[in-house]
Amino acid sequence: MILGIDSGSRTVAEAERLLHSVVEALGLPSGVIGCTHFVRTGALPHVACSVSLEADAGGDAGLSLLPEGVSAALGERRTGPDADGAALAAAEHAAGRSGRIVLFPGRDELTGTLTVGEILAHSAVERVVVLAQVEEPDADTAVVTNDHVRPEWRDGVLTLVTMPASGGRLTPAEIPNPTPCCADHA
Repeated sequence: MILGIDSGSRTVAEAERLLHSVVEALGLPSGVIGCTHFVRTGALPHVACSVSLEADAGGDAGLSLLPEGVSAALGERRTGPDADGAALAAAEHAAGRSGRIVLFPGRDELTGTLTVGEILAHSAVERVVVLAQVEEPDADTAVVTNDHVRPEWRDGVLTLVTMPASGGRLTPAEIPNPTPCCADHA
């Protein structure tokens, strides 16, 4: 069962904070899968979230425990003004079509430099790919995680997208704290 949540977050960082606060408010275990999704509902595009729940959660699954101002979608149940965005995020997560995965089993183990094989063996990441390359990297290829690993759904598979780094190593394609566009033009 997938819970969609939305508070109209304008940035990915804001949506990640929302996701963490909802997981904490609901008392969900550390092994949940939680995602951010770019959605276009209402007047402006924004970032909504989704989180997996236990199959037996049923009913409202603690929707009353959600922080104030958070819209939600769980199955056919909808609450709040941004429920359409929440429903879209939940549907994308459930289908494995899209979503940037923030929370997943093994996430806390992916720090420092690891091999592709270690990432696959010790986390829910199922596939590692390199931008603009057809072949997947060898299992012994080093990945400098920068302590920031955000896989994504690709065809229903948790996929970590990487890019080449110095010394024949790889690094996740999403970097922590990127410089905003035009920051050096102000």
